[in-house]
Amino acid sequence: MIYLLRHGETLGNSEGRFQGRLESPLSEHGQAQARAVGARLAALAAADPGDWTIEASPLGRARQTGAIVAEAMGLPEPRIEPRLIEADYGALEGLTRPEVEARWPHLAGVIGVFGYAPDGESLADLDARAAAWLAERSADPRRVIAVAHASIGRAIRGAYVGAPFEQYRLFETPQDAFHRLHEGRIERIDCGPAALARA
Repeated sequence: MIYLLRHGETLGNSEGRFQGRLESPLSEHGQAQARAVGARLAALAAADPGDWTIEASPLGRARQTGAIVAEAMGLPEPRIEPRLIEADYGALEGLTRPEVEARWPHLAGVIGVFGYAPDGESLADLDARAAAWLAERSADPRRVIAVAHASIGRAIRGAYVGAPFEQYRLFETPQDAFHRLHEGRIERIDCGPAALARA
């Protein structure tokens, strides 16, 4: 069973910047989101005892989120998994959407621009590492918590349900919820105050 998380909000997110592989720390709001995710996962683990493990992208925002979640769950620090790193956004990294659209008008309004980023990671490479990671984790008997990013998270979910890029690029990428991948289904699990009250 896989629990797929996106890191909490970063300072770059709050400024509306394409981050890709640039580093940006969690904002205060992002830290609160990570604590809420950790509390929700701790409640799920209490109801489903067993072997739980956490792994995270090597980027700081994912490692920071993973550490907060691990502390909430009483688990060891996350293991670093390079294949969970965010897509390389190439020339778009660090820019805001208006800046991107001014330089590359054909990207105006495009959702999932990682597939079109100049000098960025190819879709073939992104899909290949998402599929390779998923194949290994799907065979893992443990409950695997993966702390990743928006684009690689979309690609992993796309691989899980066999969705093509034109479909999975539109998948949501919440930071106050996560997705459980189990028995061929993807389930969104919310982590807001109302969800925590029900846990």
